[in-house]
Amino acid sequence: MTTETLAPAIDVGGAVAGAAAPAVASHDGQGGSDPMAAIPSAVELRGVSLYYGAFRAIKDVTLNVPRQRVTAFIGPSGCGKSTLLRSMNRMNDLIPIARAEGSMLFHGEDLYADYVDPVEVRRRIGMVFQKANPFPKSIYDNVAFGPRIMGAKGNLDDQVESCLRRAALWDEVKDKLRQSGLALSGGQQQRLCIARAIATEPDMILMDEPCSALDPRSTLQIEELMAELKEKYTIVIVTHNMQQAARASDFTVFLTMDQDRAGYVVERGPTLEIFTNPKNQLTEDYVSGRFG
Repeated sequence: MTTETLAPAIDVGGAVAGAAAPAVASHDGQGGSDPMAAIPSAVELRGVSLYYGAFRAIKDVTLNVPRQRVTAFIGPSGCGKSTLLRSMNRMNDLIPIARAEGSMLFHGEDLYADYVDPVEVRRRIGMVFQKANPFPKSIYDNVAFGPRIMGAKGNLDDQVESCLRRAALWDEVKDKLRQSGLALSGGQQQRLCIARAIATEPDMILMDEPCSALDPRSTLQIEELMAELKEKYTIVIVTHNMQQAARASDFTVFLTMDQDRAGYVVERGPTLEIFTNPKNQLTEDYVSGRFG
């Protein structure tokens, strides 16, 4: 995938030219159309199954990820939430035995088409991991790394400052940009990783349990940051924290495992409905803490 490949399908606002978000048949027992399809989609999954060798980790997932919203993936450990998340920017390609079936459309382009460049996918769909992983470089060089390798033009100092401001970190580090990113606190390191992710100007940010190792104050800062970033970016977060999903997300997707240990979507929809009026008993049992 190249920028030129995608450009004809996207208008200046980032919407697919001439396309409306299609309603799709429900595969989760809710009946009716996908409740997340009323908003234009960043990614559309159609019959997606994900495998590690012969083991099917995710089966037959069909859903839309609404654009410029926060969508939370919740569910018990081992149900494939992270596998599904990582499939959206082809991080699973780095595992030799991993493979995908079905279609996954990003701005109308199949992310797994033969002509698609996985590196470009990862530029357009950034990733923030469970454990903060700043490079062993200065704070400045962490943020500047992506623009430099992309050959970005313009004032790099301004780009670094802009990204640190958007990550709500500038005021804390503006006087120590040449210090190592590894010297920051855990919460600051995670915000530095978010600044690094948005420095390549992605359309979408994936977050795999980004607050699991953080204290409550840092967790709140990340959640507040997500609320600000969704004005420009689509965000998908995996979390085991039900309170975090309820506070920070606009939509929630609940997955669990079938008898063959393959993860599947039980229910998805607006977060308020999932937590206060779920349509499936499995969902109610999970969000109320009766299992999981």
